[in-house]
Amino acid sequence: MSESEKLRLGGMALANGLLVHGPTSWAAAVRRRDGSLGIASGPKPRVEGRVGELPGVRGLVRLAEAVAVIPLVKRALPEARLPFEDARVLGAAVAVSAGGAVLRKRAGSTAGTEAALALLSVVPSLVALRGGQTAAYHGVEHKAIAAYEQDEQDARDAAKEHDRCGSHLIAPLMAANVAGVALLHRLVESPPKAANLAVSVGATGAAVEVFAWAERHRGSRWERLLNRPGHELQRAIGTREPTDEQLEVGRAALAEILSAERGA
Repeated sequence: MSESEKLRLGGMALANGLLVHGPTSWAAAVRRRDGSLGIASGPKPRVEGRVGELPGVRGLVRLAEAVAVIPLVKRALPEARLPFEDARVLGAAVAVSAGGAVLRKRAGSTAGTEAALALLSVVPSLVALRGGQTAAYHGVEHKAIAAYEQDEQDARDAAKEHDRCGSHLIAPLMAANVAGVALLHRLVESPPKAANLAVSVGATGAAVEVFAWAERHRGSRWERLLNRPGHELQRAIGTREPTDEQLEVGRAALAEILSAERGA
């Protein structure tokens, strides 16, 4: 199969497996408690119309479609465990939320406060990756997709870091959010919560556009600069070399998504 015929695949590491989504379908494979594999697939929700192609909006639409897949996976595979279905991760999320509320109350909603809150918001994700098998299945995700894209027979030989990982969104998202909040506070002395929310949504859309631009200019100096923080995060924290059993789960998820896409 030539490069032009390759499907554009994305994915999400589960606590006990892997979710992969293609242009029209999703597929998931998990390791059950008894050691067997659970596999399921189905059509992916899609937002039709021109709104899904508008710059600044299309990225938010694609993210919304990816999130909409999660309840479908849980319905088809109740044994699938999300990274945030963990007491430590939930505890970290509650602590970050409470700490953010205290910080806003004491320091006010300033550009510095919002920048600190943006940094704090990644703590639950880091906690999810540091414990359990999520980081290893994140490596499985990257290896399985890279092996497919590069026509490698064994995903074990592929890199555990990938250029399309969502970690590459973190740096541009934080930069866009801080810049947006700083501009908002220059225009409005005490902006309402709705305005801060609008800035966050706009920052997310801008970060996805930067992400897409970097992918279109792969190999350029700017692409390497933009993706360096994400690669370092993947290398140091976000991914771990998987075991053969975990790679087997990745192969099952990949085979299922390719079968689902052919059927679609």
